[in-house]
Amino acid sequence: MIASLPMYDRPEMAGATDRFWALIRDRLRAAGHPAPDALTRLGRIEDHWTAPDLILSQTCGLPYRTGLHGRVTLVGTPDYALAGCRPGHYRSILVARLDDSRNGLAAFQDAPLAYNDPGSQSGWAALANHAAELGLRLTPVLRTGSHAASARAVAAGTVDWAAIDAMTWRLLQRWERCTASLRVIGATPPTPGLPLIAGPGADAGALRAAIRGAIAALAPLDRAALGLAGLVEIPAGAYLAVPVPPPPRPVLP
Repeated sequence: MIASLPMYDRPEMAGATDRFWALIRDRLRAAGHPAPDALTRLGRIEDHWTAPDLILSQTCGLPYRTGLHGRVTLVGTPDYALAGCRPGHYRSILVARLDDSRNGLAAFQDAPLAYNDPGSQSGWAALANHAAELGLRLTPVLRTGSHAASARAVAAGTVDWAAIDAMTWRLLQRWERCTASLRVIGATPPTPGLPLIAGPGADAGALRAAIRGAIAALAPLDRAALGLAGLVEIPAGAYLAVPVPPPPRPVLP
């Protein structure tokens, strides 16, 4: 059995994440459903998502709509009470260096851009869709592998800007010193947030009940650390309705 909660699992929050899982696990077991003792943190998270014995994990909206829909059970979407977003939704925060005097997204359309991964809704797809709506060009030059690495690349001057998951931006401001040299230059329109999924045929209702009970039972400090405000049910169709942009084609800076 596999359970993982990888998307916002920073080392500083591992204890709170583990305690959250323990509350979910115990409620599942009390209801007669199997659940592993501990979260899995090893291996590729893509392998977690497609494991036949997946009990619970969290994915991103882009891989959900491009490859996981129909192969996993959609459980629900955590609500992180993000500014400017409906419950269960999020957006990308667009950041540049504090000493960069350019204003407006149009001023950055030819500027070197970092993106965390071509399969990321918040690090690539949200910005790509937003730029297309505005008729702006993007110039991706650096695939960083994580939002934190993208923020560091902007702060270091390796690139000029990046799109950062709004929840991750909140965490980066708490834990990463590089954010002191960054400023927000804009944000993308909100889209459905990072969904919780389970293996095919899973009892989504039982999982939702266990998760909601666990959120309510979290110690206040853990709830604040995880940023959890609740769990909402967003239909699969809302995820599938978000456009899938072409993948980034990095160019030399």
